[in-house]
Amino acid sequence: MLELAPTAGDLTYVRDHRAARGRTAVVMTMGALHEGHATLIRAARDHVGDEGFVIVTVFVNPLQFGAGEDLDRYPRTLEADLKVAEQAGADAVFAPSVEEIYPDGEPQVRITAGAMGERLEGASRPGHFDGMLTVVAKLLHLTRPDVALYGQKDAQQLALIRRMVRDLDMGVEIVSVPTVREDDGLALSSRNRYLSPQERYTALALSQALFAGRDRHAAQEALRARAREVPSTRARAEALSALGESRAAADAAAVAKASPGAAAAVRAAAQLVLDEAARFDPPLELDYLALVDPSDFTEIGDGFTGEAVLAVAARVGATRLIDNLPLTFGTLGDPPLELDYLALVDPSDFTEIGDGFTGEAVLAVAARVGATRLIDNLPLTFGTLGAAS
Repeated sequence: MLELAPTAGDLTYVRDHRAARGRTAVVMTMGALHEGHATLIRAARDHVGDEGFVIVTVFVNPLQFGAGEDLDRYPRTLEADLKVAEQAGADAVFAPSVEEIYPDGEPQVRITAGAMGERLEGASRPGHFDGMLTVVAKLLHLTRPDVALYGQKDAQQLALIRRMVRDLDMGVEIVSVPTVREDDGLALSSRNRYLSPQERYTALALSQALFAGRDRHAAQEALRARAREVPSTRARAEALSALGESRAAADAAAVAKASPGAAAAVRAAAQLVLDEAARFDPPLELDYLALVDPSDFTEIGDGFTGEAVLAVAARVGATRLIDNLPLTFGTLGDPPLELDYLALVDPSDFTEIGDGFTGEAVLAVAARVGATRLIDNLPLTFGTLGAAS
């Protein structure tokens, strides 16, 4: 049976009497629970098992809202939240008042997020991450979990919590859970309920931009992998280089910035979608689009290898939304691109050309990304140094 604990004393009593069977997991929320939260709760249950104890916190933290933000209108739906939490497998919900968490008013001592907390979301929302880390630290002390689970959608928040736990030796395992999306790709968020039908259509550009960047990244990684597998002929190397440099994105501005497998190409592909959405009615007002190293949330360069995060934030009407996708540079991305063919052919008969070929040629590629099959090609001219369209 789900226990509701409105005070720290209630939580201590419930935890001490019911959590002795196994490990304790916590899922921290601001309420207005949806399927994304339910996924976190189910993941927490899976993590600690039937003998474990799962706590869900429901607390709208005023410290992480700035002036003019939506603190007053943020949805409070505790009764519905209790049902979601119980159905997803929680044992207890800790739902304190502001006075319970901050009995003396705003705390004089807070945790500072440092340089990472001043970038992206921190730059747009000064003080937000200081307030977030302060309440997370308090809730970790109050719930005393072995493991805490957070969604990947709030990637910068997740990175800062990991850093705080590591830097301050808090002894809690931090687990990330992938973002849950609607069927059309929109990331689940409690703020989605603010959107009108027209605003929701515009808001789809956030996820569509991320998917465009992901697909460009996957295509480039696959082509580079394919280039390593096929015979290293001069003509093929020139053609692959031309494809990466000339078709990294669909317009001339993107072409000018992009290089094979580069971070610039990923940003350019995503930016095209966002630029189009800026012309919608209502328009998408971009806050930032960034491709960053998740260890410190600084922008990555074209030579970067390893894990990265493509992140976006924008406002649609009065609602501000964020989203992100993790990417891996240096290996095939997720989802992988399944190559059908890569061919450098004579356009008169579509037979493969050799190293001595001169004249017009076509570099053609077909591949599948997820359930979608894509084709592309680039006309090339051989007979001068390099390949030019």
